[in-house]
Amino acid sequence: MINLKPINKENIGEIIALKVGKQQEGFVSTVAESLAQAAVYKDTAFPFAVYENDTPVGFIMFGYYEKKQYYTLWKLLIDEKYQNKGYGRAALKLGIEYLKDNFKANRVYTGVVPDNEVAKHLYSSFGFVETGVVEDGMIEMCYETE
Repeated sequence: MINLKPINKENIGEIIALKVGKQQEGFVSTVAESLAQAAVYKDTAFPFAVYENDTPVGFIMFGYYEKKQYYTLWKLLIDEKYQNKGYGRAALKLGIEYLKDNFKANRVYTGVVPDNEVAKHLYSSFGFVETGVVEDGMIEMCYETE
């Protein structure tokens, strides 16, 4: 069973150890970098460890982008050993449910590097659509939660 868990002193080491394959390193921040950002934006960042039962398989972080007043999928990383098993999709579903339940979010935005075909495919197949906006070299995509 896939679930999202808070990151704490008991699991931080195993979560920081998660990594993507070499070909994906330019597309996503490391978990350590993401957690540093979460610490700086602690009031508007929502990081979670992705587990299958008791095994850490990934990391996902949502946030509230105050400047644009919307919720974002900020980071998604599934460890290279656990990719292509549905964990990314399951984590997206659980994370978006978290935003809906806790913040009544009716849209979730994300940005994807144009060359990251795997992420674009995942997000599109989940229901994210390109908005036509390109910002900081990222293609903006939006998911309507209702």
